[in-house]
Amino acid sequence: TSFSAGIYGCDWSIGGSTCPYTFSKNKPLSYETLLFNMKNILVLCTGNSCRSQMAHGYISHLGKDLNVNVYSAGIETHGVNPRAIACMAEDGIDISHHTSNMIDEYSAISFDYVLTVCDHAKEHCPYFPTQAQRFHQNFPDPSKTIGTEEEIMAHFREVRSMIKEYCQQFVENTLIKV
Repeated sequence: TSFSAGIYGCDWSIGGSTCPYTFSKNKPLSYETLLFNMKNILVLCTGNSCRSQMAHGYISHLGKDLNVNVYSAGIETHGVNPRAIACMAEDGIDISHHTSNMIDEYSAISFDYVLTVCDHAKEHCPYFPTQAQRFHQNFPDPSKTIGTEEEIMAHFREVRSMIKEYCQQFVENTLIKV
């Protein structure tokens, strides 16, 4: 019997075969490992507009073959910032389909990891019952930048680079542990 795992681009034979993709130390992952090790990740920020959306985009992209569900939310909603969408598109990541969500919309999801990407969200997050491993890194808010459009976009790109590096390290050091 075969199971087609389209999102992984490979076919599985149930009963111990392995996916041809390798993620760590050249060890292939079994279908059972991927199926039963689904990780839910929440990226949390103040308004779920820029920083959390960028991190959501990068973790989804970098973890696309790692069996993760990535969510982002805020303690408020400000809508997805059009400059964040444009800035991420410059790096080949499409977040135009993302929505700005409140944290309480995800109260029924059991998260494995919660990443806060601003001090305000970390300090003001309402009680959120979870056994998740928590990570925190404060990033500047590019939506607060004042200046010309070129100066504002330059700051968005700078913050995007910081977030990308952080997400790469998170995926490599936390998610790829097979």
